[in-house]
Amino acid sequence: MNKKDIGHFRRQFKADNDLLTIGDIFNVYITKESSEIYHHQSQPFELLDRDQQELFLINFKKLLGGQLDEKLFELKFKRDVSDSSQLILHQGLLSDDVNGWKEYMLKLVRKILAQRQYEEDIVITFIRGEYRKPTKRRNEESEESERDTVYSHPFILCSMNKTQEPKKELLFDYVEKEFKYNFIVDPIINLTAPISGFLFPCFTDNASDVNHVLYSAGKVHEPDHQFIEDVLNGEETMTAKDDKIVFEEIVKDVTHDQLNTSTLHHVYEEINRVIEENEEEETPTLDYKDVERVLTVSGVKDIDQEKVESAFQNVIQDEKYEIKASSIVPKYSSKSIKINTKVANVSISPQDLSYVRQVNFEGKRYLMIEVEEDTVIDGFRMIPEAFNRESENN
Repeated sequence: MNKKDIGHFRRQFKADNDLLTIGDIFNVYITKESSEIYHHQSQPFELLDRDQQELFLINFKKLLGGQLDEKLFELKFKRDVSDSSQLILHQGLLSDDVNGWKEYMLKLVRKILAQRQYEEDIVITFIRGEYRKPTKRRNEESEESERDTVYSHPFILCSMNKTQEPKKELLFDYVEKEFKYNFIVDPIINLTAPISGFLFPCFTDNASDVNHVLYSAGKVHEPDHQFIEDVLNGEETMTAKDDKIVFEEIVKDVTHDQLNTSTLHHVYEEINRVIEENEEEETPTLDYKDVERVLTVSGVKDIDQEKVESAFQNVIQDEKYEIKASSIVPKYSSKSIKINTKVANVSISPQDLSYVRQVNFEGKRYLMIEVEEDTVIDGFRMIPEAFNRESENN
């Protein structure tokens, strides 16, 4: 799934939407003391109160929010796994019997409970439904509706949420004219911040892809690898942050950690060009041949494929590894690059990196930023100064 597919699916979680039908909702309450199922309940989603439906719809939108490879991860299922979650989910998706669907979901819950004990009571929610995507864009001039023909995608969505203790409050009773202590013993299910979850199957090229599952982490760049491997039986994944570190270490290995800002600007510029050229397609990746080409066109000297291939092997022990291009370049037009020094911190966008230089002058290092206008510091407009020792002594 690409971000466009996820975005379109996520936007369907709203009331009275004919492109999304939620059939059953199945809630399972887990207690922290024993990590056991305390209670579970299944019912048609449409029988929930409207306010309850709204709470869950907001929760599901939160679950599907975030960037790919940062908070959302498309995982490929491992092959030849006993008690495969892929098979359990597929059987649950195809089950016509509500009791059968519940049993398959309870099998997944038991896999979750075998993995770890949670510090709070948690609620695991499953829904199964149908997502319909129009095959054509809306045409104002045509009498044919965009909904006349649609792609149909049955799905299962799982959300995991913490519970929290209710607040102890002091109330004032207007009728009795007295202060009262109010304490509710029932725990509150936090539907504003899901801690984990997943969508099965993924949707690729308008077709269901049962070989992949979309996993949602609770925090950015912090996927639960144990959950991915032991519960979902997904293959090991790398975050965008991990990919960027791998790229940085490979470049350091090849250049012996000698890179100026002008070259780095050209590296980011070239990779961003590759991303923009493939914007409508699957996220492009860079293997050692691509990295060699990027560094060469960016002006790095004495680079060849063999040297870059060796760096891949040194850093990640896999010369065939492919780095996602979108993980390497910070957000290109925003001030996403942080330059930290002892005396000042500067934020700059990758496209403006060409205006920054680190220079040596009379035995000292300086950070030089080219500007097109006068600099204003704390409300005072600075006058230009000649860059020499005489000006420093004045």
